[in-house]
Amino acid sequence: MNGREVVGRFAPTPSGFMHAGNILCAIVAYLSAKSKGGKFIIRIEDVDTLRCPRRAAADIIELLGAFGIHSDEPIVYQSSRAEFYRTAVSKLSRAALVYPCFCTRAELHSDGAVHLPDGGVLYSQKCKTLSHEAATELAKTQAPSLRLSVPDEVIEFDDGIFGRQAQNLARECGDFVIRRRDGVYSYQLAVVADDGDSGVTEVVRGADLLYDTPRQIYLQRLLGLPAPEYYHIPLIVYGNGKKLSKSDGDSAARLLKSMTAQQIIGALAFAAGIAQDDRPCAIDDLIPQFSADKLPRTNIVLPELLMQ
Repeated sequence: MNGREVVGRFAPTPSGFMHAGNILCAIVAYLSAKSKGGKFIIRIEDVDTLRCPRRAAADIIELLGAFGIHSDEPIVYQSSRAEFYRTAVSKLSRAALVYPCFCTRAELHSDGAVHLPDGGVLYSQKCKTLSHEAATELAKTQAPSLRLSVPDEVIEFDDGIFGRQAQNLARECGDFVIRRRDGVYSYQLAVVADDGDSGVTEVVRGADLLYDTPRQIYLQRLLGLPAPEYYHIPLIVYGNGKKLSKSDGDSAARLLKSMTAQQIIGALAFAAGIAQDDRPCAIDDLIPQFSADKLPRTNIVLPELLMQ
């Protein structure tokens, strides 16, 4: 880490209930930072306030506390940082890398659209060639989103779990949105700006976000921010391979009604290869034995104890 203090984080989005997979991610992020003598922070990614009520954020913080997971710094709420994100967009705009996009969702997903692994589509760059005059005229009747131009360049990085990764931004990502047409700043922009501002040196999160990392590294370069180390942990799934879902009632809070936090921690730590058995334990008991090398490279099956 080149002498930098280790700073890890867990950054949940309060748009639904936390499930066992979210809890495992928080556990691993906490253990990774603490095992290196580092600092651990919690950030609430509620930039979309319509989907993320403050009450839901409070529930998440309370739930994490029940598992012994606390922030070493005051908790940051993205909903209060719009001006900070606006400044980042202004910097990108001054570099002539941002342009307005007036395309509707239907237009983006029209026949022939190239679909991406994250569920999006490769943008056709239809609005990139709009003249200033044409864009100004369109803006009179509809608010545009803002897109960031990407180069025809391969971004490479080493993930602490899945190894060497590479993605050609132009061909596998495309120009992406950094501010939606409703004025909400995108996850990609906000997470990069906040990690940089908080001095985050390592990011532990689910493997479903592995695909997002190259564009975030690109943003870090443009904004003059150091890239943290990345650890994308495998997802927790049911025995049939089905993923856990915030919207399907797979709630960690529900589990706490029938068992202790120590039982859940023990079961998850064993399933993830962190502990040698599934006996109940406090999270801090796992710090001395934690190593990211113990984590599997394939999906983790939800422990039977937690299948309620």
